[in-house]
Amino acid sequence: MDTIDALDHEIIALLVADGRMPCAEMSRRLHQPARTIRYRLERLLENNVVQVRPIINPTAFGYTILADVLIEAEVGRVWEVATAVSQLDEVSYVACATGDRDVSIQVLAHSVDALYQLITDQLHTIPGVRRTQTVLLPIKLKDIYQWQPPNPFAA
Repeated sequence: MDTIDALDHEIIALLVADGRMPCAEMSRRLHQPARTIRYRLERLLENNVVQVRPIINPTAFGYTILADVLIEAEVGRVWEVATAVSQLDEVSYVACATGDRDVSIQVLAHSVDALYQLITDQLHTIPGVRRTQTVLLPIKLKDIYQWQPPNPFAA
């Protein structure tokens, strides 16, 4: 996709507010023909600019504890560690990092005890994991599904 213009940004903003908003409603709000909105949305989807996915509420499943865990891996084993960690059900995010830690993950747990067990019994037994640092996250104000790219066309 070559460019994302002002109309694309407006469509994205509406989808962030309500991912199930029909094209007819977007058309009405944006004062554009429904056919134009449908075409633009299909183009955004085909070019992987946006994706349609359910947003799952972890607390509905009893996952009330959220933590970031930074992992130091043995030299040459970062990818191996990151791949192994990504297979754990409680891990919702995995990224290779720079700095004094090699892998950054986000973990969901039923309790602090469950988090501790996950870290000591599972993370620390993965070959290549040298050390971890855990930060509990009692409040999350914004998540990836709420993020929008800066709109250079906004007034």
